Amino acid sequence: MRTIRIDEADDARLADYRHLTDVALRRISEPAGGLYIAESAKVIRRALRAGHRPRSVLVQEKWLEDAEDILAAVDGEVDVYVVPAAVAEDVTGYAVHRGVLAAMHRPPELSVAEVVRDARLVVVLEDIVDHTNVGAAFRSAAALGADAVLVSARCADPLYRRSVRVSMGTVFQVPWTRLPEGPAAIAALHEAGLHVAALALADGAVPLDEFAAHPPERIALMLGAEGDGLSRRALAAADTVVTIPMGGDVDSLNVAAASAVALWALRRP
Repeated sequence: MRTIRIDEADDARLADYRHLTDVALRRISEPAGGLYIAESAKVIRRALRAGHRPRSVLVQEKWLEDAEDILAAVDGEVDVYVVPAAVAEDVTGYAVHRGVLAAMHRPPELSVAEVVRDARLVVVLEDIVDHTNVGAAFRSAAALGADAVLVSARCADPLYRRSVRVSMGTVFQVPWTRLPEGPAAIAALHEAGLHVAALALADGAVPLDEFAAHPPERIALMLGAEGDGLSRRALAAADTVVTIPMGGDVDSLNVAAASAVALWALRRP
């Protein structure tokens, strides 16, 4: 690694960290496939263990000693930019409380078939736009035994900085990929031999505890967007519509909370 001290926020070498949105990071042409930003020592360690490669690392001066074990684990030559706290905040547009960021190469995207080949319980996130909810759903998936996560074409990016942070780095732990757009998404689940269970409020829906008592061998648990829930197309194509029984005059849970409840009920021995 090469340690480079930088005192000016407009230094061109910090371009990867300068107010770039998730969309901008994904669309840059160099490197191929784009970048994502990993924030905090714990998240970066998990990304490295998953085989992800950093393009550079940005460290506040006071955190350099604490980051040495991370830097020692990096293979190959990587520039480590050491900056004052004020420069880090000026470049990124927010207070970098955890002291260290890494601009990471996005790994190649896998096919749906590759991701779910041996999976028995798969979480499917349809059009969830809040990055916090995506990260929380991944954390539940990792903690409660899901084998994979699939996200719809319009779902928020699991590798967005906030999603990664909320997930505590579990987006690197659980295999995931994007589904194709439109009807091909559900078709891909059925082609993989998964029983599609749509979690929704609907007439005739099966209570979760009843469904969990005799679950299919391989399940794709579908959760829908905040507010609107699953699309009509997803509900129509589901093999079973499942609902979480509610009390206290509450009709639904936050999508991340619902994922945790359903995954706990469907957990495998």
